[in-house]
Amino acid sequence: MKVIITGTTGYVGEGILLTCLEDDRIEKVLSVSRRSCGRSHPKLEEYLVPDFMQIPADDPKLHGYDAVFFCAGISSVGCPADQYKIISHDIPIHFAEAVAPKESMTFIYLSGAGTSDKNPQAWAKVKSATEKELIAMPFKEAFGFRPAFMKPYKDQKFITGVQKSFAYLYPIFKLLGQGNTIQDVENAMVIVSQKGYASNFISVKDIRKMRR
Repeated sequence: MKVIITGTTGYVGEGILLTCLEDDRIEKVLSVSRRSCGRSHPKLEEYLVPDFMQIPADDPKLHGYDAVFFCAGISSVGCPADQYKIISHDIPIHFAEAVAPKESMTFIYLSGAGTSDKNPQAWAKVKSATEKELIAMPFKEAFGFRPAFMKPYKDQKFITGVQKSFAYLYPIFKLLGQGNTIQDVENAMVIVSQKGYASNFISVKDIRKMRR
């Protein structure tokens, strides 16, 4: 597979990138980000874009890939509602419009556990709307990934002290059914891109079912 990954200078995106680079099923990775991921690898290319909303429609640099793993995002904590909507809805939808050919691509949007239009929290409604709009686009398939806690992958550098501390709590989250490793999330992304899945919304439990 040839995949596009966004958010590779963030916690989840970097972990997905590192696992993809070690995954024999992945032939090529294009990292699309505002700044360099700081990695070098024979599989890896970078496309630096100062403003995602300025990526041209049907961008030729985004043609010819099998899947998009859209991992760019921001926490809703302390983020103004209008800015959160731009980052969590407007940007991924604009990016989806820029990639092609859609009929041979899978688009995976990293949302999160709790995403639902029935959830009273504003962030969950925004991400739910994004999922639904992506699924309605003419992709081969589109999925909303809804993990909860994710254990980081080895050698990650874009990780905060709090995230490192939480890594020690992974066994507890796993026991409570709310934990996946970053490697398990990447594996599930590859599987649903290649084989599809019964649901367009991928939960913690679904990710664990697909473990290799």
